[in-house]
Amino acid sequence: MTGDIAFGFQVAPASDVHKSDQALYREVMDDCALAHRLGYDAAWLLEHHFSDYYPTPSPLLFMAHIAAALPDLSLGTSVLVLPWYHPLRLAEEISMLNSLTRGTLHLGIGRGTAKMEYDAYNVDMNEARARFAECFEIVEKGLSGAPFTHRGRFWQIDRPLKLRPEPVGKKVNFYGAIGSPASAEVMGDLGIPPICLSTFPDGLLAKILARWRARAGAKAEGAILPISVKLFIADTDDEARALGRRHYPPYFALQADHYEADNNPWAEIPEYQDFSRMFANLRKMANPEELGPFLDANLVGSPATICRRIDALAALGFNYFMVSCATPGTPLALRQSQMTRFAEEICPRYSSAMRRRAA
Repeated sequence: MTGDIAFGFQVAPASDVHKSDQALYREVMDDCALAHRLGYDAAWLLEHHFSDYYPTPSPLLFMAHIAAALPDLSLGTSVLVLPWYHPLRLAEEISMLNSLTRGTLHLGIGRGTAKMEYDAYNVDMNEARARFAECFEIVEKGLSGAPFTHRGRFWQIDRPLKLRPEPVGKKVNFYGAIGSPASAEVMGDLGIPPICLSTFPDGLLAKILARWRARAGAKAEGAILPISVKLFIADTDDEARALGRRHYPPYFALQADHYEADNNPWAEIPEYQDFSRMFANLRKMANPEELGPFLDANLVGSPATICRRIDALAALGFNYFMVSCATPGTPLALRQSQMTRFAEEICPRYSSAMRRRAA
């Protein structure tokens, strides 16, 4: 991918009080079909539970459904929250999904942030980072295809096991969600590339990639480095920013509710002190007047403005853009017009695959 950028599209059930969950899932399928026709590399799904904030409790199950309808579309997660899974079951499901699809699996993995979800699954957030690392270690062993055992803090596998279905030769790409430079070092030690958010300041993004490369060593060479970005494109910056100010406040309100940000549930959890600081003012983002820096950091503007932002992020080292305008209440027609315009006017400037598709 040297000198080239790939584009995926984040698809999610964007909660709408006027629509059932089933109707929202049907819209996700419509988005996937359109993304496939337009030439996007992959459809990326989220994982969230027990609230209106993008309710997708089983991304792998949904991906199997998408793959049956669109077998050549690559699929991704942003992210699977590993501490909530039994690693053997997770490894089996990944192996099965990979054997049933023709596209590439891009599996973003993370430790999750919502205390409400941790409490529901009866998992201690103080164990999140250790559970994440051990779960991934077992998944890696299983996907190797060789018999394995494991002795760890949370799981013991005394009898040698061999995963079924047997892993196929098609590689599964893993990425680790990053919430801080310290997380970058964890992902570097695990040898997996980071997934970052464009809302981090560019200086912090540069520090995250530098610290990840220092720990990843040779595995950093030629790595796919995804960044998640929000999208609103229009003829002028003012028009695009007006769309953002109209549609992002409900998204941030739902996010603040889901993470219980007003109550700062991470205050007494040492592993989550970074989130305690980062989410301290999340509720204020539901105010359209507070969105200026967020709009600047994402792909919100005219084609020229969006290209400048892509150039800036690419200069930091990012070579895979996961774009999204599936915000709560955003009409399907608007969302799909955004997907289409971005694919036709922006992507071919950076992606040789989408240039060939357009031609």
